[in-house]
Amino acid sequence: MNVAVLNESRGAAPLHATLLAQLPWLLVPLLALITLPFIGSVPTWITLTVAGLAMGMIIFIIASGLTLVFGLMDVLNFGHGVFIALGAFVAVSVLAPMGALTGADSIPLNLLAIGIAMLVAMAVAGAVGYAFERLIVRPVYGQHLKQILITMGGMIIGEELIKVIWGPQQIPLPLPQGLRGSYIIGDAAIEKYRVVAVVIGLAVFLTMLWVLNRTKIGLLIRAGVQDREMVESLGYRIKRLFIGVFVAGSALAGLGGVMWGLYQQNVIPQMGAQVNILIFIVIIIGGLGSAGGCFVGALLVGLMANYTGFLAPKVALFSNILLMVLILLWRPQGLFPVARR
Repeated sequence: MNVAVLNESRGAAPLHATLLAQLPWLLVPLLALITLPFIGSVPTWITLTVAGLAMGMIIFIIASGLTLVFGLMDVLNFGHGVFIALGAFVAVSVLAPMGALTGADSIPLNLLAIGIAMLVAMAVAGAVGYAFERLIVRPVYGQHLKQILITMGGMIIGEELIKVIWGPQQIPLPLPQGLRGSYIIGDAAIEKYRVVAVVIGLAVFLTMLWVLNRTKIGLLIRAGVQDREMVESLGYRIKRLFIGVFVAGSALAGLGGVMWGLYQQNVIPQMGAQVNILIFIVIIIGGLGSAGGCFVGALLVGLMANYTGFLAPKVALFSNILLMVLILLWRPQGLFPVARR
C-alpha cells in the first residue's frame, strides 16, 4: 500500500510541475477575459484585443533578436535599438520610389512593396550587425558591464550616422493605400495593418521555434551554449554559428523596425532607443533568453498597453512596469527562466 502511494506521488509531482510550466501560456487569454467586464462592449473589446495582439507581435519581432543574442551568446546588447531605427529608415528609402505599388488600392501589391522593404532592411541590418559584432561586441565577450557600456556607445554612434544620412528630422512612413482603414466585423473595427502584423509575428515565432528545435543548426547552437568545447571537438565552428545568431538577431531588429515605423507611420533616429525600454521589459517578463517567454511577454505588454490606454489613460504609461513587477513577484526569474547566469 505504501509503495502504491509512493508511486502515485512520484507520478503526480511531474504532472503538477508540467501544469505549472504551462500556466504562463494561459496569461494572455486570462488577461483578455478579465478585462472584458470592465470594457463592457464586446465590439470595443475585440478591437482593443486585436490592436493589443498586433502591437505585441511587433514588439516580439523586435525583442526576439535581442532574446536570441542574449540567450544563446550571453551578450547584453544595449545597442540593439540602432538596428531597429536603421531598418525603419531603410524602409523609407526603399518605399519612396515604389509609389506605384504603395499607392495602389490593392493589398497584394502593397504587401509586395512592404515585403521588398522588409527584405532589404533585414539585409542591411544584418550586414551592419556583422560589423557591429566584429568591431564592438567581440572584444568584450563574457564581460557584461563592458558590454552594456560599449554597446550603448555603439548605439549613440549609430544614431548619429543615421542623422548624417537621413537627417535629424522626423520622416513620415505612411501605410500603403490598400492597408489603410479597417475590416468591419459586426460593430468591431479591426485595422488591416494590425492583421498583417499578427500574421507576420506568428510566422516569425513559429520559424524561430522550428529552427531552434527541429534543425541541425539549432541543435548545434543550443549544444554550443551548453558545452562549447565538446561541440568544437566534434569539428564544428561555434564562433561562426554565434556570429550567424548575432546577424539573425540584427536582421530581426531591422524587420521589427520596418513594422514599428509603419505602425507609428513616422520614423526618427531615436526610435530605437525609445523602443528599447519596452524590449527589456518584455525580455525580463518572459525570462532572459527564452523565445517562448519573449512571445508571451510581448503579447501581455501589447494587451496591457491597449486596455489601460482605453480604461485609464493616465495609468497607461506605468502599466507595463506594473505588469513586470507583478510577474516578477510571482516568478522572480520570469515566466520561462532558461538562462541562469
